[in-house]
Order: sequence, then structure tokens, then C-alpha cells
Amino acid sequence: MPQGSRTSRGKPIVNLFPLSEGEKINAILPVKEFDENHFVFMATAMGTVKKTALVEFSNPRKSGIIAINLDEGDYLIGAEVTNGTQDIVLVSNGGKAVWFDEEDVRAMGRNTRGVRGMKIAKDQQVLSLLVAENDQQTVLVATENGFGKRTVLADFRHSGRGTQGVKAIAISERNGMVVAARLVNDEDEIMLITTGGVLIRTRVKEIRELGRATQGVTLINLGDGEKLSGLEKVVETDDEEEA
Repeated sequence: MPQGSRTSRGKPIVNLFPLSEGEKINAILPVKEFDENHFVFMATAMGTVKKTALVEFSNPRKSGIIAINLDEGDYLIGAEVTNGTQDIVLVSNGGKAVWFDEEDVRAMGRNTRGVRGMKIAKDQQVLSLLVAENDQQTVLVATENGFGKRTVLADFRHSGRGTQGVKAIAISERNGMVVAARLVNDEDEIMLITTGGVLIRTRVKEIRELGRATQGVTLINLGDGEKLSGLEKVVETDDEEEA
């Protein structure tokens, strides 16, 4: 990976990694050591999950290596490095969340499909793969009409792998569909992005905690015809922290 300055444009990914037509980068996982005690945990839009030992990725090829076999029409929505004992949360655009133990998914080889992680309703999909350290972290869910809420993970119940899960936020004409879900803490800040190109930065602690089945509060005021397209946690740079 070529190193550049903060203001440099960078190199196209396709020059570094040969992508197939319609393929795009979905996740970047920093890895210091390919050991046997960590795993790559993956989730797909249709609710399949898979766990593969990190050591199986220790001999990559320039053309890439298979990480998961996908059903027709399915695609990867997230990948994380795990330690084998963490809490897994899948959130769908229909406002449902499944919470289960990572131990419920056995490790598989790279060239396999995986197992069902979440049962999803017709015309819905899994949006987010969240890997929690403990049940005191909060799940922040945002909907396309600019509403959202955060709920302590402990308020959810272990619905079990392969189920439809429990309601994370009420889906309604007011809220619209879910567009993003993230694990956050009080000290975090988030960036909200709209389809009109507007970016709003706000502190997580300014969003009050609510119960699972509630409709949530306004996260951002949208213009006519605008939708919330996503949210991301803000990662502070050294320059920003010094300032």
C-alpha cells in the first residue's frame, strides 16, 4: 500500500487489487499477526454468517483468495476480526436485531458458505454486523427519514442465531426503513450523511437512550426529497485532538 500525505489523492484500489465487474471493497481489517486464536467473522445481506480462523488467510495471493461462498444475489455486508467469545449483533433494515454468542457459530474453512445467522422477511436485508465487547455498549439505530435512537445492548434479549430477532426500532411511515446501526459509547461522536450531500456531526451523549420498541427521536432535519443515507463514528486524528 503506497504511503501518501494527508492531502494526496491516493491510488485506485483496482490498481492494487484486481476486482471483478460489480465488485467493491466492503471491509478493511488491520491484522498484526495471523494467529490461531482469532477469526474473521462475516455476515451477508441475506442473513448468512461465517467464522474462519484468521490463520487461514496468512498466505494471500495477488489475485485474492476466497473468504466465503455466496448464494446468487447475496453479498457481504460486514467482516470483523474476533476472538471467538464475543457477542454478535445483526441488524436488518426492517428494524429487527438478532443477538447471539459467537460460540454458536463453529469455525469453517474459507471455501464454504456459512450458516444462517438471521431469518429475514421478504424484501428486507441485514444491514449491519456488530461485534460487542460487553452488554453495556449501546446500539445506535438510524432510519432513512432522519430518526434514530440508542439502546443499551443489555435491554435486548439473546434471541438466538437463525431467528428473526427482536424489534430494535419501530418501522413506520414516520421513520422509514433502517439505514445504519453502530455500537457507540457516550464519548463517541457520529457523522450523519444525507442523500443531498449534507453532513452533520453530533455527540452520541446528546441522543437520549430509549427502549427497544420506541420510534426514536430526530437525529437530523432533512430537506424536501432528502433521505438519511448513513452514519459513521468519527475517528479523531492527532491534529484534531491537539487542536
